[in-house]
Amino acid sequence: MKVSVDGDRCCGAGQCVMLAPDVFDQREDDGIVVLLEAEPDTAVHPAVREAADVCPTGAITVHESS
Repeated sequence: MKVSVDGDRCCGAGQCVMLAPDVFDQREDDGIVVLLEAEPDTAVHPAVREAADVCPTGAITVHESS
């Protein structure tokens, strides 16, 4: 799995950070998403997928490995 984020689309809702804090963080000044781990451990894949699903602006993209 590879993860990418679009900071321009992010509204700072923070649900991604609550679901996968080892993968996502937020900038202190405006709450925009910060990607901490572009290729997360398989143990957090379900949480990362959920974070992408619940992101209100679709700022998180998950690229599944084949």
